[in-house]
Amino acid sequence: MGEHMAIQSYEHFIQQVDDEQIKKTLQKIQQEHKIHALKIAERIQNLDGRPIDEPPLTGELMLKLKSLHPKDLNSILKDAYVGEQRGIETAKEIVKGDLDDDSKKLIAEILHEDTMHLPILKDLVSRISQ
Repeated sequence: MGEHMAIQSYEHFIQQVDDEQIKKTLQKIQQEHKIHALKIAERIQNLDGRPIDEPPLTGELMLKLKSLHPKDLNSILKDAYVGEQRGIETAKEIVKGDLDDDSKKLIAEILHEDTMHLPILKDLVSRISQ
């Protein structure tokens, strides 16, 4: 669910950005979230579960409401940074739960990759703020 929310959020951010270099950076991060969603879905299926393939309606509604108020590039990038932070914190809580070793390993790998997004986004915010 969190990865699908990230994918939707980045789609929203990408649509609002005109700078091609920043757009490509956001697209790369979005692609990584898509890969994470696929890996998580595969793991759930391997555990005989049924993965969720869409974000919850509340998340989609939030994005639609945000789109009614266009933002400047700095605000968009700050929103992306805060969203990544929240996703990381949520994943850390999941890892503390009752997961098998393979699932914990997968979430830890995803956490590591998501953590690598933070300095990239922070750098973009710094460059825009100058």
